[in-house]
Amino acid sequence: MGWIVSGSRVLASAELANDQRSRRKGLLGRTSFTGALIIEPCNWVHTIGMKFAIDVAFVNRDGSVIKTQRMQRNRFGLPVFGAAYVVEAESGAFARWGLHVGDVIEFRGQQPEDVKET
Repeated sequence: MGWIVSGSRVLASAELANDQRSRRKGLLGRTSFTGALIIEPCNWVHTIGMKFAIDVAFVNRDGSVIKTQRMQRNRFGLPVFGAAYVVEAESGAFARWGLHVGDVIEFRGQQPEDVKET
């Protein structure tokens, strides 16, 4: 668990899906979602089986938002060239957060603790 930050603004709480299982599941099975889901690596998404529409931001390796779109349920998106990861949120969230193409964002979250050998 962590936060999506743009400059000095905290946009939302965020979950990170960066392993195969969590990336495949995404927001499937949820009836609503507060905050954001970051799927990494990722350059395309679908909403097949979703129970609500979502906002999607495609973000490059530098953290710049290169495309945003609203996706209705049961749709396939197209791959976005240059995207390293995506941010998914419930439809309308980006407008509330003021997130736009060109914004630079970053995920600030809990990092795994250093493994100590004994």
